[in-house]
Amino acid sequence: MAVWYLYSILGLIVLSIFTKHFLNKIQNLPPTPFPCLPIIGHLYLLKQPIHATLSRIAKRYGHVLLLRLGSRKVLVVSSPSAAEECLTKNDIVFANRPRFLIGKHLAYNFTTISWAPYGDHWRNLRRIASLELLSPTRLQMLYDIRADEMRMMIRTLLDSQERVVDLRPLLFELTLNMMMRMITGKSYYGKNVGDLEEANRFREFHVETFKLGSATTIGDFFPWIKSWNIERRMIACQTKRDGFTQELMEERRRKMKADSYYGGRKETMLDVLLSLQESEPEYYSDEIIKGLMLDLILGGTDTTINTMEWALSLLLNHPEELERAQIEIDNHISEGRLLHESDLPHLPYLRSIINETMRMYPAPLLAPQESSAECSVGGFRIPAGTTLMINVWAIQNDPNIWTDPTNFKPERFKGISETTGVKDVFRLMPFGYGRRSCPGDGLALRVIGLTLGSLIQCFEWTRVDKEMVDMTEGISFTLQKARPLQAKCRPRAAMAEMLSKI
Repeated sequence: MAVWYLYSILGLIVLSIFTKHFLNKIQNLPPTPFPCLPIIGHLYLLKQPIHATLSRIAKRYGHVLLLRLGSRKVLVVSSPSAAEECLTKNDIVFANRPRFLIGKHLAYNFTTISWAPYGDHWRNLRRIASLELLSPTRLQMLYDIRADEMRMMIRTLLDSQERVVDLRPLLFELTLNMMMRMITGKSYYGKNVGDLEEANRFREFHVETFKLGSATTIGDFFPWIKSWNIERRMIACQTKRDGFTQELMEERRRKMKADSYYGGRKETMLDVLLSLQESEPEYYSDEIIKGLMLDLILGGTDTTINTMEWALSLLLNHPEELERAQIEIDNHISEGRLLHESDLPHLPYLRSIINETMRMYPAPLLAPQESSAECSVGGFRIPAGTTLMINVWAIQNDPNIWTDPTNFKPERFKGISETTGVKDVFRLMPFGYGRRSCPGDGLALRVIGLTLGSLIQCFEWTRVDKEMVDMTEGISFTLQKARPLQAKCRPRAAMAEMLSKI
């Protein structure tokens, strides 16, 4: 009898699997890998690195495919045409975010620009970020901060010449200090830290945020299972973040009210937000301002650092490209001065290097989006409530789209402007596209261009030994290098006198 029951149960499971498979076809849903197991769905297929696994599945089943990950329907898109359809014709439909635990606990219950649902509140946050905080005019006003941090990094490298330098920590400190000084007026890394205790508090929760942000939370796929440990860590981390940013706001308010405070001049992004709060206190609550600050810190650092580290690694493995970039910079900057951000539009080969780096090593998957209504993609019916994952890495490394995609060839971008046609936009979109694209792309390109250009202009770079730089990808959501970059540098002969005066 027990054996009969066992066979009956197995029979029902098999029948269920086949029924779901054929229903997908009848309902005109996208192709889906077989089998889709009860409860877990296709989770059994996902192996690290996820973007490479999804790319392999797409090659077998198609560039528009539907997965079931636990209780979630997930649309995986791996072609420019399908991405274009999602982010243009269906842009509003896919303008929501899935309700993951990170959005609940680390984004003020889905009210920050990164995790808020599409609507009036999100549109206003996007407007503030684009027009008040990250506009070209505002970024130009804050240029001196970025230039000052760049000079400090150059001085650090001068003290380390001919020795092995760990580049990632330097790039990390540079980028975080740029962001924090632009937002709050304070540095938290390096020699110019004012309050060590405050700096340590910031460093602690910043590292914890990235760990939690990249953690797979079982509750996101099985809502009936509580991820108590992860949720407790998220709540504790958010308590620290909230308290820290609240203290910064109170401190900045006191400075703004002081009679001697710069004659009312807005020195930081936080000053801008607090001024808006004075004019519209009913909307610009402390929570809204803290959410914007934390989004800027989180969104404007890790991917930027990764791009710079990958770019320097590629140039060390291709010294002829490094020399070509140096010649371009020398030809443009002939007055014996350091590179400025205003020089970047006149350095097309440097921009090609950056584009090629972002093509080869992007953040692999765009931040997930979710459909608010039924729609059509690639001729298939997409149900409401489907999570969208666009595999940028697969698109940008597809040999059917890019010639010889595994080789570093900056010249492939020769003559391609920053505002290319739609076809080119969806072949290369490291910052996404449409309503949910990254509003900080302009800042990221300024930081990357200034940093990479300055390091190329000022120093001769060599590998630590005769071995090529290891380009193995690490297992991370933002595609870090498995082995952080080390290199040697010395001042270029033509720059030695000027660098001695920095």
